[in-house]
Amino acid sequence: MIVPSARSNPAAASATRLPRATPAGRAALAVATLLALAALGPRTAAAQSSAGSATADVVAHSLRAAPAAIALGAGVMDWEGNELKPSANGWVCYPSPPTVDAGAMCLDEAWAAWARAYANHEAVEIDRVGIAYMLQGDGGASNIDPYAEGPTPDNQWVRGGPHLMIIVPDPADLEGVPTDPNSGGPFVMWKGTPYAHIMVPVH
Repeated sequence: MIVPSARSNPAAASATRLPRATPAGRAALAVATLLALAALGPRTAAAQSSAGSATADVVAHSLRAAPAAIALGAGVMDWEGNELKPSANGWVCYPSPPTVDAGAMCLDEAWAAWARAYANHEAVEIDRVGIAYMLQGDGGASNIDPYAEGPTPDNQWVRGGPHLMIIVPDPADLEGVPTDPNSGGPFVMWKGTPYAHIMVPVH
C-alpha cells in the first residue's frame, strides 16, 4: 500500500493532522518509542543475520560446482535472477534448482547464452566453445529429451555424477562422440536438438 504524502494530497494531510501534544504526552510518547525500538532492534538484527547467513550458504553451495580457481572470481545468481555475488571473471554459478537435490552449476559466457535460449525454448547461436561445470553432480535428466520432467521407460533418464559440459559451434563436431551415458566416458546429451552438448564425467 502506498500512502499519499501530505504534499501530494493536502486533504489527506488535513484529515490526519494530530492535536498538539502536551509535555507529559510527549514524554510518554518518547518512552513508548524507545521501548518499541528496544524490542524491535534485536529481532531485526537477528533477521538480517539469518538472511545474510542463508545467502552465504547459497553462494558457497553454488561455487562448489566449479574448480577452486574459477570459483574464486565467479559470480552467483539465484533462480529468481538476483545477483548474490558479482562476477570478476565472466563465470556465473547457480545453486541447485529448488525442485531437485543436486544441480549447482557454473557457466562461462557461451553457456550462459545457451542457458537463456534453453530456458525460453529459443534457438541458440553458439559462436565459440563453451564450458560449464557441475562438480557436485545433478538431479537427473533425460539423455534424449531436453524438456523431460521425469524418467519414463524410454527417455534414457540418467543421473550424473561430477561432470563438466561442452558446447561447440558446429554440431558436426559432435559426430563420433558416443551418445551412450553408460559408455564410461564422454557422451553427447540431447543429440539432434539445438541444445546438444558433450557430458564429460570427472569421477
